[in-house]
Amino acid sequence: MPTPKISVIMLTYNRERLVGRTIESVLAQTFRDFEYIIVDNGSTDRSGKIAERYAAKDVRIRVIHRGRGNIGSGRNAGLDAARGEYLTFIDDDDYAEPDMLEFLARLAVENRADVAICGAAGKAFDEKRVMTAEEALIELMWRRRYNMAFPTKLFARELGKKIRFPEDDKYDDISQMHRLLANANRVAYHGLPKYTFYRHEGNNSAWTTNYGLLTGETLDEYLRAYRERTEWLSRMFPNRAGAWRYFEWSFMISMVEKISRFGLRGCERQRDAMTRELREHRGEFLNGNYILDFERDWVNKYVGQF
Repeated sequence: MPTPKISVIMLTYNRERLVGRTIESVLAQTFRDFEYIIVDNGSTDRSGKIAERYAAKDVRIRVIHRGRGNIGSGRNAGLDAARGEYLTFIDDDDYAEPDMLEFLARLAVENRADVAICGAAGKAFDEKRVMTAEEALIELMWRRRYNMAFPTKLFARELGKKIRFPEDDKYDDISQMHRLLANANRVAYHGLPKYTFYRHEGNNSAWTTNYGLLTGETLDEYLRAYRERTEWLSRMFPNRAGAWRYFEWSFMISMVEKISRFGLRGCERQRDAMTRELREHRGEFLNGNYILDFERDWVNKYVGQF
């Protein structure tokens, strides 16, 4: 078969109530030159069968059934099967606007970009930017225009194929997205909403909107990923080392504030460790070029004056 322009990769696990809507949003795309790789990651419900039913009607769909694994191992299986000139990911509980692929492909081609990024419902700006890798990373860290998630982004195949997702973690976005952007020659962004993240308690990141779901184990994994990211980016872009450290400390003070304000149980050890870290680097954090006013208030309230 001819090489498709875009490979759409989707991992599904026990989403029988939602996966049909997601698949139909991809099949409804105005851009037709794509393959749709659905990785059934060991579902015990009808998710895999639903995917097969759609595959029987549309030759662009390929379903890969595999034993239960984490998100990273499932995405790696999709990457190994992908043949497109560009790669994009969609989550099995979300959905895309009909022109999302067309929008991203045009954005990439017209700007000769390795990465194209659109907006999402609830976080959309009619704003265009063409950025270097370093500029795109700073925008990523602020998370004002776009976030760490792989959906809403289109990657050149040569770039996307360099990445292997970790097969022993739950939160691969935070450990890998910066690596992809760091290796891009050019990143094009236009923030019109072409994707919807469907938020519910079954989401892997549900704790970010319901802090009562935060656990010490989750926080340990995030803190480890943030530390590895800071160290990696500081080697890649040493002139921005202060920014990478700031964004790690910014996450820490935010978590200390949430744990304290909501009285979250099971996170006391992580709160104390983050407080010690922030106290040790208090001067550098407060006197840096990036800190926000409310973060200064939180440092004074939760870390102390001295």
